[in-house]
Amino acid sequence: MARKIGSRYTAHQILGRGSAGTVWLGEGPEGPVAIKLLREDLASDQELVGRFVQERTALLGLEHPHVVSVRDLVVDGNDLALVMDLVRGTDLRTRLDRERRLAPEAAVAVVADVADGLAAAHAAGVVHRDVKPENVLLDMQGPLGPGGSHRALLTDFGVAKLIDTPRRTRATKIIGTPDYLAPEIVEGLPPRAAVDIYALATVLYELLAGFTPFGGGHPGAVLRRHVTETVVPLPGIPDELWQLIVQCLAKAPASRLRASELGVRLRELLPLLAGMPPLDVDEPGTEQADDAPEEPAASPAPAGEPVRRRGAVPLVPGPKPADSNRDTHTSMRVPAPDELAGGARGTARAPRATGAPRPGSARNRATARRRRAALGAAALALVAAVGVGTWLATDGDDEGGGPGDTRNSAPAAP
Repeated sequence: MARKIGSRYTAHQILGRGSAGTVWLGEGPEGPVAIKLLREDLASDQELVGRFVQERTALLGLEHPHVVSVRDLVVDGNDLALVMDLVRGTDLRTRLDRERRLAPEAAVAVVADVADGLAAAHAAGVVHRDVKPENVLLDMQGPLGPGGSHRALLTDFGVAKLIDTPRRTRATKIIGTPDYLAPEIVEGLPPRAAVDIYALATVLYELLAGFTPFGGGHPGAVLRRHVTETVVPLPGIPDELWQLIVQCLAKAPASRLRASELGVRLRELLPLLAGMPPLDVDEPGTEQADDAPEEPAASPAPAGEPVRRRGAVPLVPGPKPADSNRDTHTSMRVPAPDELAGGARGTARAPRATGAPRPGSARNRATARRRRAALGAAALALVAAVGVGTWLATDGDDEGGGPGDTRNSAPAAP
């Protein structure tokens, strides 16, 4: 059912839902648009509305081929909406759900596009703060790029900042999606441009591997890994690309590249990646208790069904619309220093070869027990064989000693 948004726009149908609001296909004076209508509780927050209006100039002035432009901000009664360019395509998360991972050339081309968009935003003083596959749109109408990639555009600029009001998130709270949060955010520091670089490097790792470097398990464990663990190498990619990922995932923000540098470096690597197939690595397992039963093997998806992957874990559980899998902008308290220093036992996430058991899993432990039992049985058999052979040798000597056998004879009398 159509509804009016302000005096200039009409929303016709829902395109998607998220925890911050609903995206509608709409119509404006200049043609089709996408309208992000924020939740009613956000629209009723006068402090947020004031910040919304303050951000208007910065958001409307952000124009770049790899950024979904904000055309208008609407404040009308209970409606608080961002009117954006309509991108004919899908988001990067949907493509990952379908394909699990991309070929390195296509993955790098997509991330280079997003880096270019971030460079323009950072130059304008805008930090995105929520870079993740859900917020990267793929333009299916334009020409294909390297590796068959579609042009990528970053969307949802400013939404995290708008929602992150002092009343909603005190100094002990953080905003974002756990898998992509930079260590400095986890430690309670203010977000700067470097947090977007960290998140984008995490996205690149995920596009290549099919999983994020520090994700999986309890949200608190995810946050701790960002601060305490180092990223585990991915087999099968050129060292130049790996070193670039490592630099952008550095714990120290000053060690990371700027967005403009990252875009240039990634495009320089494209010829090196031409024709490379997607990586063949399995998602690492998460920590299990010693007595935890082995998880049953997942049955393959039916033909035509998208590959299901473990999505980013929301920081706090909450009600979700039935058709939503796009959680974002949730909050959680900043872990205390002793929690962050709690150790990383069992949380290392080394990729493993396809079909290999997870380290620490029940299957891995059972394999180790069988190997130890087999070695023990072999050792016992060897000892028994040696013992029987010795007995036969000595027994034969005792009963059938010949004239020349002096081993068991008494010394001759003088």
